[in-house]
Amino acid sequence: MASTKHSSDEPTAEKDKDQIIEEKEFIITRLRDEIASLREDQETYYSSRDSAIECVEIPMYGFPASHAKELIVQNRELDHRPRLNTSSYVNVVSEPEEREVALMGMEVNLADGSVYPASVQLHDSVVNMIAALWNCPKPETRAPDETPNYCGAGTVGSTEACLLAGLAHKFRWRRWYAKKHGLTKEQVLGVIPNIVISSCYQAAWEKLFRYFDVMPRFMFPKLANKMRIEASQIKDLVDDKTMAVVGILGNHYNGAYDPIWDMDKVVAEVNAEKGLQVGIHVDAASGGFVAPFQDNVPPFDFRLENVLSISASGHKFGESVCGTGWLVFRHREDLAEHISVSVTYLGGVSDSITLNFSRPAAGAYVQLYKFMRLGKFGYKRKIQRQLDVTNQFRKMARELKWSDGEPIFEICDGSSPDEENPVCLPVFAARVNPELRKKKHLHFNDHSLQHAMGEFHWYVGAYFLSFEDFSKDGHLAPLCSDEPVSSSMFRVVFKSNLTHVLSKDLFKRLKEVLDHFRKEETISTMRTVLLQCLFNCQNSSKRAYIVLVGNG
Repeated sequence: MASTKHSSDEPTAEKDKDQIIEEKEFIITRLRDEIASLREDQETYYSSRDSAIECVEIPMYGFPASHAKELIVQNRELDHRPRLNTSSYVNVVSEPEEREVALMGMEVNLADGSVYPASVQLHDSVVNMIAALWNCPKPETRAPDETPNYCGAGTVGSTEACLLAGLAHKFRWRRWYAKKHGLTKEQVLGVIPNIVISSCYQAAWEKLFRYFDVMPRFMFPKLANKMRIEASQIKDLVDDKTMAVVGILGNHYNGAYDPIWDMDKVVAEVNAEKGLQVGIHVDAASGGFVAPFQDNVPPFDFRLENVLSISASGHKFGESVCGTGWLVFRHREDLAEHISVSVTYLGGVSDSITLNFSRPAAGAYVQLYKFMRLGKFGYKRKIQRQLDVTNQFRKMARELKWSDGEPIFEICDGSSPDEENPVCLPVFAARVNPELRKKKHLHFNDHSLQHAMGEFHWYVGAYFLSFEDFSKDGHLAPLCSDEPVSSSMFRVVFKSNLTHVLSKDLFKRLKEVLDHFRKEETISTMRTVLLQCLFNCQNSSKRAYIVLVGNG
């Protein structure tokens, strides 16, 4: 019995060494978890050592959940205030229910249609709604009881949508060009197509030029024409290597619409004269959810025969969450089919026409929420309110005068003084009057305004009217044919959160800044006059001294 007892109570030192280490590590882990739990219950983020840790590397041991969140909050506080950022077009407000919907969508991968078929159908429903909003021709049915979807996709912002549209147009052109010139698939790969577009393009298109071997042919608008291109410019730029013409519905510099309706007529004429099949892509990143709700906008969408694709940002005036974009094709044949990919390794067949494969459903969820929440009538009211606030702000800015009665600002957006409802985005764009600056030798400019407005927490973006011309090795070129690269302007985007109350404060601060600049200019002028007087007096004294000495 004694020996049996002795064998059952063998000392732990005889146990396997690895097992001992494993057991101790388990105990240490449990103790560490308990300590962390106690820390979370008994210690705040501000009293803990965690508050001194910077986000530079993955820590060895994790934080309590509340501390991890607070670390991010601390960093977020260093950003500008989103609601006072008037330079960006991206929506920054949401309802509690909307945020809950977005969180649900974060856990759904739209690429996996076999697992999330209902979410994919929801996504397709949103595409159908947008296609109908843009008057897309109804897709052909293959069976009497079939309700086919329009051809399009949700994307990660309108940049992806522009790139996808560009690729579809490129592959469509490549097939046509190879057939016309009798080239093989391999031979046609060596031919680089061009795309005709305004110099006021957004960054998405430079990505297309650089990433996908496309040469831009720029149409340079005039600032005198509100930065809208003239459709007649298309004629001299299009040839048989032109894969598409791009019209911008809502120039991001000043909110003006390119005349898509006139561009369509010119493209039709060029195609007929030269035997081409060039189509139009409408970059409606900003205007896609504005123009449909304005009564005085001519046809800009699929009602025009040569418009083959339209892209838009859902996260701008579509009011969805950041990272939401949409693309709609006129048809699938010889267009969207060129960028379609089918995947079967997820347990079913999943079709994709996006650059990103895995992507959350948050954008589609929130877009549908906003469509159902506002309805067409709600969107129309929202857009009209934004336009009204913009018009009111523009009117007050137009009335600002310098001491001699000269206008302080030259209005550069898509409006005209005599227009009550201008055909443009709810954007105010202007610059310090160049004639006034020249006449009065003013020292402040558009960028001075931006920095001064920042003192009141308002972010008003100023920028030069120039760009790096990719077609000329990135050399700096003027955006407009009638302005030098040194010209500048600033803009205020009237998003839905920029209400009448906030707009009044913005204008109040703008006037305060101008009053400050006016005083500085007065002091500067007085200082110059005094210095000149002193200089003249000194010269007079010297001359008198010389005369006296000479007479002596």
